[in-house]
Amino acid sequence: MKILLTGSGGFVGHKIMEMCDRRLGRIIASPSLRGADPETVRRIVEESEADVILHTAAISDIGQCQADPAASYHANVLIPLYLAEASKDRKLVCFSSDQVYSACFDPGPYSEDNVRPGNIYAEHKLEMEKRVLDLLPSAVMLRAEWMYDLYDKRSNYLMNILNAQDRIAFSSGQFRGITYLREVAESMEKVVSLPGGAYNFGSETTMSMYEITRRFTEYLGKKITVEDAPARHNLWMDCSKARRYGIDFSDVLVGLIKCAEDYHLREE
Repeated sequence: MKILLTGSGGFVGHKIMEMCDRRLGRIIASPSLRGADPETVRRIVEESEADVILHTAAISDIGQCQADPAASYHANVLIPLYLAEASKDRKLVCFSSDQVYSACFDPGPYSEDNVRPGNIYAEHKLEMEKRVLDLLPSAVMLRAEWMYDLYDKRSNYLMNILNAQDRIAFSSGQFRGITYLREVAESMEKVVSLPGGAYNFGSETTMSMYEITRRFTEYLGKKITVEDAPARHNLWMDCSKARRYGIDFSDVLVGLIKCAEDYHLREE
């Protein structure tokens, strides 16, 4: 199997390249698609001769998307559409986001049908999902959670914890899955076999972000104060649809401890 990977130098893409090349098949890193037009995307796809396209490239900074909606729309809606148009008989997998639930009123956990975006980034991701699936029903949309890894080029939950000096704040009223990036990469073999559609994708928990953080910092032996922040929106997903196809992540706290063990992060 030959795979065209977009965003191979990014947070998600670099880990897929690192862990899955030769394991899934031959992975070909796509050149940058920033500002690309439909013809450029078509040429890149055809020249790759790929069987599968894994699309991880995006503008995922919510503030950046709010400040420049046009750039967000091109990166987060149009580029995936161009890939879908060029895919033909190829399998297309696009990373979407748990942010599509960012304005849901009920506490959750949310199934794939219960969406309500609360920011420009989320609106563009949801539009992308709908338009790509209308064009290419076999495509797979992964509503990824906040992913973490020992990776200092991008802010993520783990690095926030490790870099905290005296205190850190999360809400006892916020529930959200957060996912070990290594497990995301390990799941790709099953992901490329999924039937078309949108899938909540990542670890699950019944604990609040405050409780997860309190327990994880205690496990690490990190001497910081975990404060209870004001309640924020939930991004709490029910991932049972993906689990029916064998895509099963560790519980959030179990995944964090696994990550800490992999990188020997626990303080003695």
